[in-house]
Amino acid sequence: MATIYRFLTEDDTSAFCHKVSAALSKGWQLHGGPTMAFDSAQGVMRCGQAVTKEIAEDYHPDMKLGAQ
Repeated sequence: MATIYRFLTEDDTSAFCHKVSAALSKGWQLHGGPTMAFDSAQGVMRCGQAVTKEIAEDYHPDMKLGAQ
């Protein structure tokens, strides 16, 4: 059994909320609070949220975290 970690990012739009909601619906759990930063090169706010999930198999670096 392993705990896996992902950091989800997106522009500050509803797409970010949908990305986090989709992860939560697949059993991921929030890890800490969200973050926001201004991307001056693109002129947009970007959001980030860490999520974790317990899985039955051992972690290995080749696994596709989003598919878990």
